[in-house]
Amino acid sequence: MTETSSHALAQRMAELARTVASPRRVEDVLSDVTREVMGLIPGVDAAGVLFVGAQGRFESVAGTSELPHRLDELQMKYRQGPCLEAALDSLIVRTDDFRTEQRWPLYSAAAAELGVLSGLSFKLYTSARTAGALNLFALKPNAFDADAETIGAVFAAHAAAAIMASRENEQLQSALSTRDRIGQAKGIIMERYDVDDVTAFEMLRRLSQDSNTKLVEVAAKVIETRGT
Repeated sequence: MTETSSHALAQRMAELARTVASPRRVEDVLSDVTREVMGLIPGVDAAGVLFVGAQGRFESVAGTSELPHRLDELQMKYRQGPCLEAALDSLIVRTDDFRTEQRWPLYSAAAAELGVLSGLSFKLYTSARTAGALNLFALKPNAFDADAETIGAVFAAHAAAAIMASRENEQLQSALSTRDRIGQAKGIIMERYDVDDVTAFEMLRRLSQDSNTKLVEVAAKVIETRGT
């Protein structure tokens, strides 16, 4: 890796570190990741992220163009491809020419028909229930080398940290919102029926059980009755 590329990598990593320190929406983080990697690794014509969730559910996000989404749709259709392999198994998956690639024959032929000849995918360390990959594509063969693999692997690791930080923040905000709604519902019940907070919560819990409805949904319905 040249001194110039090393300096550029260090600068981008510093920028991404600031992203981790200030959690934002996952969608915004992923868009930053794919945009930054386009400028960081020479030869990239498109980039995107593929998530594979429970029961094999696919989610194609943060594409720099429509091309990554079309390629992910092909992998969903054929249940094979470099992005899927990187997400579930390998750390780095590189393809120098899809026209001669034999590992995923159906996908490779379809990708080549779209004009995509090279690919480079990196596993994203996301969560126990979701696998993910950062995916780069090029319209020419042999577009990626060892330097691209090194830069991309470091970038993917930092990107995964940013993704996890964003998701943890979203989960925290959701938990706080849930707590607030239950608190509001308890207050309404306490005032309406002249009971203490323990009894109010028990009433919510019993309503949740009897109706087989989540506690937060019962709380929301109680809040809707306020003023009636």
